[in-house]
Amino acid sequence: MTDTSIPSADQSVDEETPAAAATETDEGAVVTREKKAPADSDLFRQSEIAADYVEGLLDILDYDGDIDELVSGGRPVVEVVGGRLQSLVGQRGATLEALQELARLAVFRQTGTPSRLLLDVGGYRAARRKELAAVAKNAVEKVKEHGEPVRLEPMSAFERKCVHDVVNAMSGVESESEGVEPNRRIVVRPVAD
Repeated sequence: MTDTSIPSADQSVDEETPAAAATETDEGAVVTREKKAPADSDLFRQSEIAADYVEGLLDILDYDGDIDELVSGGRPVVEVVGGRLQSLVGQRGATLEALQELARLAVFRQTGTPSRLLLDVGGYRAARRKELAAVAKNAVEKVKEHGEPVRLEPMSAFERKCVHDVVNAMSGVESESEGVEPNRRIVVRPVAD
């Protein structure tokens, strides 16, 4: 039986640092080497595979949308724009997250390599990123004002990363995720002296 699972959004496939691979030599010594990041051509190929998959879904659903495939920030990206696409985003991006995982699976099945593909529909992720920046700044202000940790509502991996990025750019505060999916949330707290 073939394992078709791919790492979820919270696993190492989404982390910023390259993973290390350990191999054993003939003498029994273990050698650790870093895996190289995929070349832009490989990343673009991943976005093409995902775009073909998403295009097939749009055809089945009889939705019209323009699909752009690109590489941004060292990861493959597929953007779908057009009218009548809100149902592909779903409530708080839940459907979009599911479609992204399906597109990642399509890439994995063709390449044998886990993908950090990012799928966006109708500019949802860009708009959500702005909202989350405001939420993060508000939490930081509360932490600095009261000196007490602030627990945010449960968020997806994408949403948590957006908040962590904003909090990490500010001094005097830190953030960490706690809990288990789907109730994983961020806690913003003052930095211990």
